[in-house]
Amino acid sequence: MVQTETDTLNPAMGESSAFDPNSLAQKDSNIFGLPFTPETAQQVIIPVPWEVTVSYNAGTAAGPEAIFQASKQVDLFDIDVQDAWKLGLAMLDIPKKLVRLNAKMREKAEKYIAALEDGKDASTNKKSAALLAEINFSCEQMNTWVFEQAQALLAQNKLVGLIGGDHSTPLGLLRALATKHLEFGILHFDAHADLRDAYEGFKYSHASIMFNALDIRELTRLVQVGIRDFCQQEYDLVKDSGGRVVSFYDRTINSRLSEGESWKNITDDIISHLPEKVYVSFDVDGFDPKLCPNTGTPVPGGLEFEQAVYVVKRLVDSGKTIIGFDINEVAPGKDDEWDANVGARLTYRLANLAALSNNLKPIC
Repeated sequence: MVQTETDTLNPAMGESSAFDPNSLAQKDSNIFGLPFTPETAQQVIIPVPWEVTVSYNAGTAAGPEAIFQASKQVDLFDIDVQDAWKLGLAMLDIPKKLVRLNAKMREKAEKYIAALEDGKDASTNKKSAALLAEINFSCEQMNTWVFEQAQALLAQNKLVGLIGGDHSTPLGLLRALATKHLEFGILHFDAHADLRDAYEGFKYSHASIMFNALDIRELTRLVQVGIRDFCQQEYDLVKDSGGRVVSFYDRTINSRLSEGESWKNITDDIISHLPEKVYVSFDVDGFDPKLCPNTGTPVPGGLEFEQAVYVVKRLVDSGKTIIGFDINEVAPGKDDEWDANVGARLTYRLANLAALSNNLKPIC
């Protein structure tokens, strides 16, 4: 459970001298050892420990807690964002209710998937149909919880981020942002297109997040980067979207680089397809698997860490505004914290760049 600092810095009182960004993070501090609470922070992260519909390796439900713990080892100095730690970042408590519901429904999902592999389809098997209905309902409960948390934070003019869990988790946040913004785009980093319609029968599958996001009419453009594992249905959806979905496939990116085009030019091409307001959705399997080897569905190829962050930095430099972000599919390894360390550093960089794009000022 996330604890908050009570005896160092109260930003509302201006006690900035009590916090040393170069020192060891205090045991009971918030994310990155920062001295802010969700009440005093300008930017708040929603943790969503959920992986009910994962179809390959599990472990992502532990992502939010693992990133939180690893964040205490991240240096707070950011060369791109002056006094980044002063911008005010905090994370909500990890919801125990969702932890319990996820554990219960993941067990049922495993039974449903096993039956599906045995040919027991929900359309013909009553037991499978009942399981599927219960699983889909629980996922809607998760989406509703995220939506309510996000709406409450947005009503307080907070900049909101999210840490999953599997990639199904940010739909509630996207729905909440649609109540505040008339139109926006998504910059989507991923190895997978996530455009499957109810994959395996799961309406809110991790493989269906962008398919479901396209139901949000305020979402005018989806720009995908690093995609390298997709089916014919997804490819056709992109091709027939009338430009609403633009995919920069990993194979095409690497061909352009091999032929001498600069990453800057490719990045500017990516950004040119996005509207003025942008949500950044980051599945860590968009990276080269060496960076997050324990992620649920690793795929050969992918982006380097700084290569990906460069895209977001160029987005900010272009004058566009990041209205929110998510980081998903971090699965901590059994014997090391490597994936969580990468996830924590990505979280800090994205949060700082999001704050920069919104011209947030230091609050202490």
